[in-house]
Amino acid sequence: MIVTIQPSYISGTINAPTSKSSMQRACAAALLNEGKTTIASPGKSNDDLAALAVIKILGATVTEVEDDCITIDSKGIQPISAEMNCGESGLGIRMFAPIAALSNKSIVINGTGSLLTRPMDFFDEIFPKLDIGIESNNGKLPIKIKGPLQPRDITIDGSLSSQFLTGLLMAFGKAATEPVTITVTNLKSKPYIDLTLQVMKVFGYDVTNNNFKSFLVKPVNSSSETTIEYTVEGDWSGGAFLLVAGAIAGKITVNGLDTFSTQADKAILQALIDCGSTISIQEKQIEIAKPATGTNALKAFHFDATDCPDLFPPLVALAAYCNGTSVIEGVNRLAHKESNRGLTLREEFGKMGIVIKLQGNLMLIEGGTVVKAATVHSHHDHRIAMACAVAGLKTTGFTIIEHAEAINKSYPDFYAHLKQLGAVVSY
Repeated sequence: MIVTIQPSYISGTINAPTSKSSMQRACAAALLNEGKTTIASPGKSNDDLAALAVIKILGATVTEVEDDCITIDSKGIQPISAEMNCGESGLGIRMFAPIAALSNKSIVINGTGSLLTRPMDFFDEIFPKLDIGIESNNGKLPIKIKGPLQPRDITIDGSLSSQFLTGLLMAFGKAATEPVTITVTNLKSKPYIDLTLQVMKVFGYDVTNNNFKSFLVKPVNSSSETTIEYTVEGDWSGGAFLLVAGAIAGKITVNGLDTFSTQADKAILQALIDCGSTISIQEKQIEIAKPATGTNALKAFHFDATDCPDLFPPLVALAAYCNGTSVIEGVNRLAHKESNRGLTLREEFGKMGIVIKLQGNLMLIEGGTVVKAATVHSHHDHRIAMACAVAGLKTTGFTIIEHAEAINKSYPDFYAHLKQLGAVVSY
């Protein structure tokens, strides 16, 4: 799919997409809940759909009640197939693998696209310590596992991704018959663990967070069926692109982003403030605009994205229009995404005339120059496609995005939402 973005002024009000981080965790918790779960505002991205497919394979029944509500009935982990596929979702594979291992049946876990090349050595190291049999493909997918998982005190490395911890916390929460402790070293993306614990609390689990260094998981009584209601949050990851678009190309209002959310990407607000955008922040409504006529243009900023690496793409689009050199920390978190985002951002924004330098764990973006029209490639990475589209709103001409359908992974309505705000988008 090829999408063309023309320079545009955007205005109006838009609802943020739903959070796939929130949705996928809710799907996992609903699977573990022996009873009925109602999920309001469910997501419809590819990752969300993959999560729903996985919980069906693991024994849940999913019913769409209406457009903005689904029900999930579950009797626990009862696989109906010997294989499950997590699509291209990194959270999906890392969260659902230990959950699937609660069963005593062998199951093959697979994925698609870039997920097939992402490192899964964590499972090879940790699963045998929990009495889970595992056969892996040299640390890559597919993997074959056989439980049941036995919760016990364990120490894990959290430097690659917090998503492994999310899966263990949920699996331990379901299976623990006595208090067990997960000790974590070098934990990254701590706000995502806050989100995990928040979802678990809604579903009745009892986990004590010891300053993100260890987590005490206590057993819960799940002998009777329960009914849970959960509403999926608005997505700060997708919303960040809308906010940056407003900051560089118009004046918009974005609804549905909870400023009290635990989502890591809420930190985009600080960068937007630091660069001098015109912004008004309310509890679930944010007004954002480029600097008013007669004021200074957007200025360079310094931002630490170590705990929110998914913000790199929208931040690069923002930095391209900020006078001076912006610095973003956390490049080491970018290698194992849908693409190697440090290199991909440098390559694609280089086509648009923006110089990006990678210095160890730092990314330096030289902004404030002319952003040129160009033909760019998503590298099959949803956030690269969206970053290029946002940057294309103020280039010298048409920005052509190849393999632009990559957005379906997280935000399938993205181009439609840009058009709703007045952007000239063709596809």
